[in-house]
Amino acid sequence: MQDKMIENFNEQTRQLFEPMRKLNSLMLNNMEKLSQYQMESLKRYSQMGTERMRDASEVQDADSLRDFGTRQAEMMNELSQQMMADAKALSEMSLEFKAEMEALFTEQAKAMGEAAKQTSAADSDEPAKAKSSRGGSSKS
Repeated sequence: MQDKMIENFNEQTRQLFEPMRKLNSLMLNNMEKLSQYQMESLKRYSQMGTERMRDASEVQDADSLRDFGTRQAEMMNELSQQMMADAKALSEMSLEFKAEMEALFTEQAKAMGEAAKQTSAADSDEPAKAKSSRGGSSKS
């Protein structure tokens, strides 16, 4: 009897914490993806900056200054395109996370609705059982 009670308690506890575990897992995965992407972006941008500084240090005359200016304009165009690509990627990650969160909440709402139906069905059976155990008829 105690084993059954402990087993029921463990199952109820598991059901209670399962939605939170799923939510935490989803949020952790999203945070990991975002952090990884940001680290890669930071590396790209710092490499671009380092290359620009290296190029600037090699300017020695008017011709090399003109070439540096041309490369600087190309780099700014590349930087602009990279920033747009990063913004698009982050937006897609956000939309994916939103869809996963909505799916999780929909799943949990459905599970709670089913649990509520089962509980109300069990509650509606209780009065009928109690009535039949009292003798069935009542005269006033």
